[in-house]
Amino acid sequence: MDKQTNLTDYFKEVETQGTHNGYFCSVWETLTVVILGTLCGLRNVSQISQWPENSRTRAFLAQKFGINNVPCYYWMLCLLKLVKPESLNQCFMNWVQSLLPDGLNGYTLSFDGKTIRSTGKMQKYKSAMHIVSVHIAQLGITLAQQTVDEKSNEIPAMRDLLSMLEVAGCMIVADALHCQKETAADIVKKKADYLLNVKDNQATLKADIEDYIQDEPLRKAMASVTTCEKNRGRLERRTALVTDVIDWLDGKSEWAGLACIGAIHTQFTTHKGTSDEWHYFISSRNLTAEELLKHARLEWSVESMHWLLDVHFQEDFCRVEDEAVQQLFNMVRKISLNAIKTYKLKSGSKKPLSNIMLNCLLDCDAMIPVLLACEN
Repeated sequence: MDKQTNLTDYFKEVETQGTHNGYFCSVWETLTVVILGTLCGLRNVSQISQWPENSRTRAFLAQKFGINNVPCYYWMLCLLKLVKPESLNQCFMNWVQSLLPDGLNGYTLSFDGKTIRSTGKMQKYKSAMHIVSVHIAQLGITLAQQTVDEKSNEIPAMRDLLSMLEVAGCMIVADALHCQKETAADIVKKKADYLLNVKDNQATLKADIEDYIQDEPLRKAMASVTTCEKNRGRLERRTALVTDVIDWLDGKSEWAGLACIGAIHTQFTTHKGTSDEWHYFISSRNLTAEELLKHARLEWSVESMHWLLDVHFQEDFCRVEDEAVQQLFNMVRKISLNAIKTYKLKSGSKKPLSNIMLNCLLDCDAMIPVLLACEN
């Protein structure tokens, strides 16, 4: 076998929910085919099981990975059902951490959840499947995820993920749902910092910060920075304000390590007129206005990943009835996006994701530089 990559090696130790004997294709070989097929932009078991019917694809799998037999649709689905999602998630995290020889220190980690909408319409699911992901914002890659029954369980899921990860030195960013005292305390205990959006679920805190910042003399004394962007006739002006003068804040001691408060005022101007909105923040790091603006914008990186899952893989329309396989495909899609993002970072390629995936589909050898970029 002419082995070209160790990406799929990280999934050899995946645990199964039952024994697997007597079949000509292993669980790891099946996972490898699914990962590679997804890297080509294929969206489901049906498409991936058809992909190796091409003689060139079969030759590629045999030469590069030693896979001489590929299961049909039925057996591929049976083998995938055996995979334990929590074990696959651990293998996933091990692989991503191998891409970070110096660890996570200094990175911004964005936490957010996504609902797979098709699962809410299927009788086999108690409720729509909701998956909380951790995204390394500067690299554009997903670090880990956890599945919950519904969005209301996203808060404890974030804390569980924090307990699993070595986040010392990171900035943790999350939306207002995670602006919780217990979450802030957990982050500080892990020797990381937080930047949390403050909305109506913390009504008193929001009102106090809003009153301070909307007081014009106080606002003028705050550090600030303004940026402007123009795109397709839309002018967006952002002003970030921050202060570490917070001794006046009631309940300050209840928020672990609280060091500053801030706000971002955004104005949108189009041919229809101008509108604006305010967002308020708390942080355990004494931020400059520039840092507040930077980290707040990095929070959206995980939303971008969710958008890619829907646009490139139509995840919201995935109608797999088995919950374990539904989770598996969510992780495999993230593996593919991670691999392509890593390749683009290392190679400096400006090609869009869709172009790279299409090239891989048309020519299997186009996958080799993408996979090699994931070597540790």
